[in-house]
Amino acid sequence: MRRPSELVGTAAAHTLRRSRMTLVTAVVATVGLAACGTESAGTDAGLNAGGAEDRPGTAFSKMLDEVAETCPADGPPQAPPTGPANPQPPGAQETPPSDAVEPIAPTAGPEVELNARDWCAGHLHEERVTRALRDLKNPSPADVRTILNDLGYIDERIHGLRKSGTATRFSLDLRDRGGRLCMAGSAAGTRTVVDMCVAPATGPFKPGQRQQ
Repeated sequence: MRRPSELVGTAAAHTLRRSRMTLVTAVVATVGLAACGTESAGTDAGLNAGGAEDRPGTAFSKMLDEVAETCPADGPPQAPPTGPANPQPPGAQETPPSDAVEPIAPTAGPEVELNARDWCAGHLHEERVTRALRDLKNPSPADVRTILNDLGYIDERIHGLRKSGTATRFSLDLRDRGGRLCMAGSAAGTRTVVDMCVAPATGPFKPGQRQQ
């Protein structure tokens, strides 16, 4: 039979061991939580970095799709309807003027080299960019870039942005889905002009492409 003093010593030893085990468990749990937090933070940072990297291109593609939403998918550009403005009544004979000249069909330019989607979208881009830039008086390249960015045109697609006299010139690379659409613009307040142009099918974009 153990003496009282031995029982007291044994109980104290068990208590000490339990305290040490509890302390070790708490330390391990704390380290594990810290590691999880670090891993989570790293993962979140990676996702955020990837998202920030991907968002501009994604938003730009979305803008192009929205502008061309009502345009045909492919095929050659559709020529505007032709014919007399005031059709003659049935049975009437129309006498062409003696100096009438047969129109010459274009052999180059946007109406020939762009597909139907780009031809249609080109007119819509012309309108939206011109309307936004007309309100600028004596626009600087920085002013023009800000407006273009606000419209969804990213810096990677803005080229040749420079001051030329009282106007600021620029070009937009709008090639998408194998198309060749581009824009050449001159921002000068109410005299702003934006025209569609034809970019190379492949390779880097260079300002000063063939215009309409």
